Amino acid sequence: MKKYLSLVAVTALAGCAWLQRAPSLPPGVAEVQLVTLNDLHGNLEASKFSWDSAAGGGERNIQAGGIDTLGAALQAWRKQDPELLLVGAGDLIGASPAISSMWADEPTIGALNLLGLRATSVGNHEFDQGRIELLRQQKGGCVSPRADKACQFDGPYKGAQFQYLAANVIDMVTRKPVLPAYKIETAHGVKVAFIGTVLRDTAESSLASGIAGLEFIDEADAINRQLPELRQQGVGVFVVLIHQGGRTTDKFDQQDCANLKGPIVDVVKRLDPAIRVVVSGHSHQGYLCKVDGRMVTQSDMGGHVLGRIKLTVDTNTNTVRSVSAGQEVMVPGAWPADPVLTAYIDKARQCSNAALAKPVARLAVSGIKREKHHDRESALGDLVADSMLYAGRSFGGQIALQNPGGIRQDLETLGGNHVTLGQALAVLPFGNTLIAMNLRGAQVVQLLEEQWMGGRATARGFLQVSDGFSYEWDAAQPEGHKIVPGSVKLNGVPLEMDASYRVITNNFLAEGGDGFPTFTKGSGRAPTNIRDIDALTGYLARRDQDGKPAGATAPAVRFKSIQKE
Repeated sequence: MKKYLSLVAVTALAGCAWLQRAPSLPPGVAEVQLVTLNDLHGNLEASKFSWDSAAGGGERNIQAGGIDTLGAALQAWRKQDPELLLVGAGDLIGASPAISSMWADEPTIGALNLLGLRATSVGNHEFDQGRIELLRQQKGGCVSPRADKACQFDGPYKGAQFQYLAANVIDMVTRKPVLPAYKIETAHGVKVAFIGTVLRDTAESSLASGIAGLEFIDEADAINRQLPELRQQGVGVFVVLIHQGGRTTDKFDQQDCANLKGPIVDVVKRLDPAIRVVVSGHSHQGYLCKVDGRMVTQSDMGGHVLGRIKLTVDTNTNTVRSVSAGQEVMVPGAWPADPVLTAYIDKARQCSNAALAKPVARLAVSGIKREKHHDRESALGDLVADSMLYAGRSFGGQIALQNPGGIRQDLETLGGNHVTLGQALAVLPFGNTLIAMNLRGAQVVQLLEEQWMGGRATARGFLQVSDGFSYEWDAAQPEGHKIVPGSVKLNGVPLEMDASYRVITNNFLAEGGDGFPTFTKGSGRAPTNIRDIDALTGYLARRDQDGKPAGATAPAVRFKSIQKE
């Protein structure tokens, strides 16, 4: 018997009678219960969560999540239904806090094994370290692009006990999915097929060299093509696990919301009618929506919320009769502790605390904020770009550019406004390295124009820029013509279109990541072998030593619109 089924007995969770198994079901009817998780991002510990329930009571700000809390909830729910199935919708690792990322995310994989995860779609962040590392995460082993981190947490790494799914990630040589397209599970005598996909635009958000040879095809097409094969195996119940999402103005636990917007809607509308449930991710929002009569869910991020879905199945026709769903906020202490997961998180903390508690520098303020939705300049974006420029000066750096999606958390502090290594790593968890390159003035302007191409500015945000670099844009102008002529300046002097400028950026952007192809055209490219996190901590320490700790003064506005969007 697996560990997650041998935990101490607990009482049933109160307040969720609608999800409890019926005392007796009529002949020919079965109930299958799912618990869903998305965008955990290696958050092994509880973190800040702001939520406003449809039940009322106003907005609350609490600590939620933590792998020990998830274990406690699942322990209680499995007491109600031992055949409950836990599944995921991608980004369970990647962009992780240091307690996971410093060990190549092996602590998170181990925790998911203990939770009894059965299957998950890959997310774009599962590709952060490339195909080779993703396959190692699945299969185990110590040969890794992160050789300094792999197999350092708990000895030789044995791999994931759950299955990664990737129906739309195709090997260009074999023309087959690089990972299985689906996994069939059986609960209460019902075969359920979980079909997994990642967003088609994953290539834009992944390191190009890490996904060479892979093609990301249309999500709906990849899902639909699996059904004939599954039907031949006697499957009539299909659940999609897709790392693609949307947004809604409805509250996260509002039943049957009808206001979902975004890429997920188009995908769902093109799915085979037999698919009644879609578990989504990527957009970090909680919702319980109906799209063309199908249930579409997402459960926030970071382990703050778990989704609960009940399928009522007609076993005579092998079809879904009805679907109901809810969201459960993972409040620490709400369920009797799970000793296995409690011991596990304690071990992860003990292994990590000594390194992560190392002081880096003092700030002038209690913390420095990023912009959550990346659609404007942020104080933290300015700081990170300035640190890149500082580190790149010896390589001739004049301008530094950072993608906002690479800045994952606010820069927080402890008492006395001191920043620890762990807090700095939470800001820049990817371990990207800095690249120096030459770009002509016209290419720099083209880079700025690419911020709006394909409507990406809202979802992806604006490049954060270093001190001395500035520009203006006109929101009323069409794509390709938004930058105000003559407004792009370096130290107050307009850029010359034919002159060469030395630009510092991270290796992700240097390979054209986030939809910036002009970066790939830079000449005189030079790897600095400086990690972005080392640039940031070094810059913070230098400012502290010079008596000018970061945050002492608000930086001047570096880019702005000449009119409202």
